[in-house]
Amino acid sequence: MRVFLGVFLIFVAAAGFGQAKIGISGSVDWDKMEINAAVSLDLASVGIKLPAGRTQGEALISSEYVRLIRPNILNLQVDSSSNIGDLLGRGEWTLLETENLALQARSVPPALSPDFSSLSASYTLGLDGIAAAHIRHERPTEVPRTLNPIPAPVYTGIVIIASESQPVHGMRSTALPQPCLFPKIWDSEMNLIFEKNMLNPKVSAMARYFPVKDIFTGGPSGLSPEIAAVVGERPLRIFARGVFGISPTDPIISRDDALLIISNAENRSLLREGRVVIILDESVLKSPLDSE
Repeated sequence: MRVFLGVFLIFVAAAGFGQAKIGISGSVDWDKMEINAAVSLDLASVGIKLPAGRTQGEALISSEYVRLIRPNILNLQVDSSSNIGDLLGRGEWTLLETENLALQARSVPPALSPDFSSLSASYTLGLDGIAAAHIRHERPTEVPRTLNPIPAPVYTGIVIIASESQPVHGMRSTALPQPCLFPKIWDSEMNLIFEKNMLNPKVSAMARYFPVKDIFTGGPSGLSPEIAAVVGERPLRIFARGVFGISPTDPIISRDDALLIISNAENRSLLREGRVVIILDESVLKSPLDSE
């Protein structure tokens, strides 16, 4: 009830400033697993004069932030077939849950522009928290096994390189693979190797995304420290063979590479614990926020 009242008051406060020039800018940064946003208010548009009106301006920014960030959360791709807005439309998600996620953002107190004409505040919202809110299972289902396991080394993680346009399964076209919260992994025979319900529910991210330059850094492994923190120093490196989905988010790997993963318990556990990195083209790892 308290949360509902708070949301109601936000809408009431915003309604009193119909002519306010207030907007949001920033981006969804998949390589950092963050939404970074700045909300700016033109002080003259609401008749605020400094210094007396600063508190009023800060309150308006705080209330309008939720309204402005909401469509950007709803636009986040959950998997290859749905974004959060689609889940909302099907009754699998609610606006209140969306707004509760928005309120989890870390914020920097509002600051004045150099010419004192506007006030802006910065917000950082972790995609991990958004993903965790969509995990509803308590126990993971089993990662598939094979009746004919092959000898396979024990790896410390899995790196799937999908930074170039890939053939889209079932279509005569290619596409750059895109990021999402829960990418499935398929083999070349279209056996499902990994999906959300196989993930340990205490691990919020199925996979992390990085640009190709991060696998060609210095050091013995060539991996950036950020990638090594996820997959260790001896990961299995795989080149994607295709991509699948209405939105092309799901990498397809060769059956031989899939067998290296599912042939022993240690490698299957890498999937369950989210020790997976997907390398994507840098252009798809950052997308601007909708300012409307």
